[in-house]
Amino acid sequence: MAGHEEDESIEILTESYTLYTPREGPDGRVELDMGCGVGDYACALAKLFPDRRILAADVMLGRLRKLVKKIRRGGLENISPLRVEARMLLGRMLPDGSVDRIHLLCPDPWPKDRHSGHRLLTSDFVSRLHRVLKPEGIFHFSSDDEPYYEAVRGILETSKIFVEAPEAIADLSGIKSDFELRWNAGGKPVRHLAYRRIPRPPHVIGHGH
Repeated sequence: MAGHEEDESIEILTESYTLYTPREGPDGRVELDMGCGVGDYACALAKLFPDRRILAADVMLGRLRKLVKKIRRGGLENISPLRVEARMLLGRMLPDGSVDRIHLLCPDPWPKDRHSGHRLLTSDFVSRLHRVLKPEGIFHFSSDDEPYYEAVRGILETSKIFVEAPEAIADLSGIKSDFELRWNAGGKPVRHLAYRRIPRPPHVIGHGH
């Protein structure tokens, strides 16, 4: 298979799954767009926050190649495209307390009961989010699927390691992901939530590690 010139700009982590330490931006902040698709949201973040490092992660190489083309056209130097599976990135590869804000926007809700095990947002995954976020770090989630949205809210509330913080995404009101634009075009609303990382209560310290 012929190579693609865009691949030179993509960090392929699926072949090694070793520790990945993100480079911070000039302002010391790192944001992660998890499941970035073709990267419109990551590019919008990079333009909005030129002094921040934006990690754009997706397991689909074709999507990341499209992102690289957008990065080059826009002259965006603060985006790092990563080919990686989300569970591995959060579970093993990112160092503790290395990301300021994580975005997971319109993931597949896997609505059928027999597919529920494919859902990304579980109590174990929330524990991984907590590990990777810096103190006071933010998890930003959106969905067009009402049951999934409420299920995620419930998981975060019962975790006792996150507290709702809608003000933490007020600076993002003017940008939308590829998926949200698609759903909006079809007349489907997309709801957002944001939760702030808080220290673990003493009785759950060590859980999930």
